Amino acid sequence: MVFRVHLQSDPYGGRSTDFKSRLKSFMDAAGLALGELKLSLNLMKRNPFSFVGIMIIVFFIGIALMAPLIAPPEYGADPYILKIRDNWHSLMTPPPTPPSPDHPFGTVVGYDIYYACIWGTRTAFRVSLEVTLIALAIGLFIGCLAGYFGGLDSLLMWFTDIFFAFPSFLLAMLLIVMTEPSWWGSAAGPIATLSRLNKVILVLAFTGWPIYARLIRAEVMKVKNESYVEAAKAVGCSNFRIITRHILPNAVSPIIAMTSLNIGGVVLATATLSFLGIGIPVGYAAWGPLIASSRNYIISIGFQNLYTFIIPSIFIITFISGWTLLGDTLRDILDPKMRRM
Repeated sequence: MVFRVHLQSDPYGGRSTDFKSRLKSFMDAAGLALGELKLSLNLMKRNPFSFVGIMIIVFFIGIALMAPLIAPPEYGADPYILKIRDNWHSLMTPPPTPPSPDHPFGTVVGYDIYYACIWGTRTAFRVSLEVTLIALAIGLFIGCLAGYFGGLDSLLMWFTDIFFAFPSFLLAMLLIVMTEPSWWGSAAGPIATLSRLNKVILVLAFTGWPIYARLIRAEVMKVKNESYVEAAKAVGCSNFRIITRHILPNAVSPIIAMTSLNIGGVVLATATLSFLGIGIPVGYAAWGPLIASSRNYIISIGFQNLYTFIIPSIFIITFISGWTLLGDTLRDILDPKMRRM
């Protein structure tokens, strides 16, 4: 007996079935993403300060974007170079003036505090993000090599421990002073000729990468023995593909949280270096130089000049608090233990 099976041909050559499977996969992925988003929002609701940190960062982003409108720079001038107000003679030190309609935050040594705080927001974002990205890139490279290739672990961690042997801030101070042209005289190298702002960025990044390297190494060592990594090795994936496609995506959660927490520390370190006179110079639109300019007015008769350093200090404290709260939020959202609670 012969059984005949009649198969109905697909007029689209199988493309209809393939489209349906892709659509189903897309809908499943969208459903998972929506579920993760709802779970993240529920975790944020548990911490009442989560939205506060996000709103603070959004507020400062708005100030940075609107700086040319809310604090218009002088025509044809570099907006980050502060101009001495009221046409004071260059050999005289203008006294601070209290807030007024012309200068909403007052002035210090002839500089408009309002203008410097607004454009200083852009400087804060530039310094914090550039330092963090450079330090993170160095830490990723060294941490991945040390964690994935066992033979390099001892050598790279020994190199990292050398940096941990010195306080990072004191090391940054030493490097900035040593790269000044006056230190080398006529033999000053290319680093000594950089602007003070770029020099601060490079030095803080150079002294800030070890903490990222340590964290990334630990996460890579924890993930590299998982079954999906072994499966990728079995099918012949290259080491670069395994690290970038399988290990880092599953080890990035604590790195993101720490990055957000450290951004505020970069701003504080920059302001401290400026206050000590070796960071961003006075006359540049940044919060640290404003506080450095007001050091002579911190203690004054009747405390009438407190605004000269309190206002930029409020900007610094609020900016750091925003990133700290955002880092705490990301840590709660990305921590698997918190998501299972």
